[in-house]
Amino acid sequence: MRNSPVEVTRAIYLAYVSKDRAAIEALIADDFHFTSPLDNRLDRATYFERCWPNSQMIEGFDFIHTVLDGERVFVTYEGRSNTGKRFRNAEILSVRNGKIVEAEVYFGWTIPHEAGEGSFIAEQQ
Repeated sequence: MRNSPVEVTRAIYLAYVSKDRAAIEALIADDFHFTSPLDNRLDRATYFERCWPNSQMIEGFDFIHTVLDGERVFVTYEGRSNTGKRFRNAEILSVRNGKIVEAEVYFGWTIPHEAGEGSFIAEQQ
């Protein structure tokens, strides 16, 4: 299905891998907003200024879950950097008229996990 929310979502990640700024700009709406644990509703211009440079470090994404709910796509992925670092995140992307209008990112953990199986890392206060 052309321009389905899932297709648009996957194209965003592929633009990071291929370093294709024009491709991602075509998929991000003018009224786009980005939120993460470090960012509170950044506008489109600030998102590109702050986040796009990370594309230089991204080597690939392995999609673990891609779930469509109306115009929202819930994605869990494992990312790979060009330094060998691996990480797992979850995102909720809202798509309208073939463009991403909202992104919520939830940072996950490094892979392999820093805590051994069945254990945890004590919170630092």
